[in-house]
Amino acid sequence: MNIELSMDLVICTYNNASLLDLTLKAISRQKVPPEVGWSVLVVNNNCTDETISVVDKHIKSGKIPSLSMVLEPKQGLTSARLCGVKNTTANWIAFVDDDCLLQEDWVLQAIRFASEHADCGAFGGRVVLDWQTPPPPWALNYGYSFAEQKLGVNPKQVSCLVGAGLIVNRSAIVNSGWTDKQFLADRVGKMLISGGDVEIALRIAANCDLWYNPKCKLKHVIPSARISKKYFRDINYGLGISKLLGDTMLWPGSFLTWLIASVIAALRSSFRIVPQALRAAIGRMEMIEVAINLSFLLGNWVGISTIIRMNAQTRRTLLGCASAAVRRVDFGE
Repeated sequence: MNIELSMDLVICTYNNASLLDLTLKAISRQKVPPEVGWSVLVVNNNCTDETISVVDKHIKSGKIPSLSMVLEPKQGLTSARLCGVKNTTANWIAFVDDDCLLQEDWVLQAIRFASEHADCGAFGGRVVLDWQTPPPPWALNYGYSFAEQKLGVNPKQVSCLVGAGLIVNRSAIVNSGWTDKQFLADRVGKMLISGGDVEIALRIAANCDLWYNPKCKLKHVIPSARISKKYFRDINYGLGISKLLGDTMLWPGSFLTWLIASVIAALRSSFRIVPQALRAAIGRMEMIEVAINLSFLLGNWVGISTIIRMNAQTRRTLLGCASAAVRRVDFGE
């Protein structure tokens, strides 16, 4: 293993002190050889709860090497992530959510993989959902809503990665242009906007390989409040928008061909809602699943509208900015 390689863990947080405490406790139990350079930076995105005292407690414990905190006044996860990149120096950056519990060898496995795949643009690991309350059966069909990631038992190249536990090569994220210009918003306060992690992964993938490494395993804590039907509808509405914007970044053709293809795809999805509603009416499908799928579809239509109304220059820059990623991995793998 290359002991010169270093890694900074960046934890962006907003008013989630209790889960942040659990996240930092898990990090404090990491088993990492002393010769490996790693540190942890908490990005405080205008927290008004007990976040500062939680971080101070862990700093005083001394169990996490080089733990520090910085304030990012511009609200939103994308701004917080950018702050984390700008306030760290390691050649690898790991974005760890404030509700993720890392397995004890997560950092070590990440360092090993990075050392063995120096040209990799980014990689991610196994993300297991840790439900605080047993979810209803239908909820298990929507693991993607909570960044669930299980892509097999062996390392492999992939087309995209979730944001929970996303590990990026600093040179790759800088060369992608993301640090200079970000297109997609992500969680702004309590608004369930998403897409920032997709943008990072796709823009890096335009020039570098993305990998999945199942040895980097973490638990993503899902609080009871997040299994409400409203939450599923709202988050899938946001995911529908981000999916459309992500597809736009991959589109290799003109705006007109993108518009035609996007409208046709959205219309086809709209037609598929009708038989789903009929199945729900006769009890062969949960009605909430129809509502969730409809919310995702509405998000798609809003995404199309957003691109149409976008400033023409920004739209030209966004359209196809990650299209080279299409050639790298078959989405059907």
